This record gives sequence, C-alpha cells and structure tokens, in this order.
Amino acid sequence: MSESSGEVLFVVKVREKEIPIDERVLSIIQEYVKTPMSLEELASKLGLESWEEAYEFVKALPAWVMWTPPTLWKHRKKWLIEKMESSKSEKPEEKSG
Repeated sequence: MSESSGEVLFVVKVREKEIPIDERVLSIIQEYVKTPMSLEELASKLGLESWEEAYEFVKALPAWVMWTPPTLWKHRKKWLIEKMESSKSEKPEEKSG
C-alpha cells in the first residue's frame, strides 16, 4: 500500500516497477482469470516488458484482489482502509518501566 497526495494506493511490486491496483487493472486481471489469455498478452495490457514480469505480477497479487470485481473495488478498498485504521488505534501502548 502506498500513500500519495492523501490518496491510498494499493500497488504490486514487480522488480523495479510498482503497478497500482485500480478498476482498469482489475478488469484486465478479471479478463485474464476468466478467459484464455497468455502471459504475453497480459504483459502487453498491463504495460509490462515481458511475460516473466506478468508472471511475477500474478504471483505477487493476493488472490482476494484477483477475484474482486472492478465495480466492488472502491468499496473493498474503503473497508480495508477503515479496518487498518481501527486496528492501529486499538493497539495498546507500551509501558515504560
């Protein structure tokens, strides 16, 4: 997860690249999962250099993200951010002594 200009971005690192997860990328991933698409074609659609990078991307992408419909992404992202913020506020403070 990466924050820039106040917006939270979910990214997948592939070698030196960071691929932001958004509705466009999710729709490409959904197409890859549900249809016979080669890794070369996936790499081309995601702007990656080779099928090896596409393979690394697929390996690094969490399964729950891969199966999230693009139309649900904004809601899922909002829910995840709220959950992370609430878990940060619930952590007990360390006592010095």
